[in-house]
Amino acid sequence: MSDFAGQTWRVVIVEDNAHTRHHLEQCVRHNPQLVLAASFGTLSPALTWFGRQGADLLLVDLGLPDGSGLSLLQHVRDRWPGCDMLVVSMFGDEASAVASIEAGAVGYVHKDDDATDIAETLLAVKRGASPISPMIARHLLRRMQPQQTLAGATGSATPPNKSSSTGAGQEDPHVALSPREHEVLGYIARGFSYAEIARQQGITVHTVQTYIKKLYGKLAVHSRGQAVYEASRRGLLGALDQPPA
Repeated sequence: MSDFAGQTWRVVIVEDNAHTRHHLEQCVRHNPQLVLAASFGTLSPALTWFGRQGADLLLVDLGLPDGSGLSLLQHVRDRWPGCDMLVVSMFGDEASAVASIEAGAVGYVHKDDDATDIAETLLAVKRGASPISPMIARHLLRRMQPQQTLAGATGSATPPNKSSSTGAGQEDPHVALSPREHEVLGYIARGFSYAEIARQQGITVHTVQTYIKKLYGKLAVHSRGQAVYEASRRGLLGALDQPPA
C-alpha cells in the first residue's frame, strides 16, 4: 500500500440519476487521493470526453438515457487500457455482469448494496481488488452449474483428458490448479486485494502476485475480471468454499 502513498487518481463518473451522481461526486471530492476529472449524466458527452483524454478510474452506470454504459466500457478499454473501470448499476442479472466483465470492467457493484464509501472502493481497485457484489458473485459462481449437472448425468464414459463432442480444435476446459491456486482464485472472485489475500494466507504480497500470474497464464487472461469470468465459465469456481473472513 505504501507504493500509493501521496499518489492521486483522476476519476470520471457517468450516472444519470442526479442525486446518486452528486453523492458519488462528493465521495470522490472528499478523498485526498482522488480527483474528480469529469462527471456526466448521459453517454454521449462521456464518449466525447474519452475521445480526447483518459482517466485513471471510470465509475459508470449501465442504464443511461441515451445508451448502454457497455458502449463506454468498450470504448475506454480499447482507447485507454490503463483506466480501471467499475460498474455501479441497478441491473443485477448475470447477463449484465458478464457483459460488463467482457467489456473490460474490473468490478461490478449493485446499487442496492450497503456499500461503504465508494472512494475506498475505487482506491481498492487501484490496489488490485476486483469488487463484486455478493449477488453478482453468486450469479458468476453458478454460471456453469447447468453444464456441470448435465455432465454428471451423462456418466464418465469419456475420460477427462479426451476430446468430447464439442469437437477438435476447441480449448481444453480442464485447467489443473494447485490447492493454493484454487484458494487464491476464490479470494480474487470475492474482490480481495493482494494485501488482504496475503494476510489471509499468511504469505507475502509477492507470493500472491506469483500465484495470480500463474492463474492468468493457465486461464489465458490478463486481468482479474477476465480471470473471474473465465474461471466461472470453465466451472472452476462452483466447488470453491467461502474463504474465511
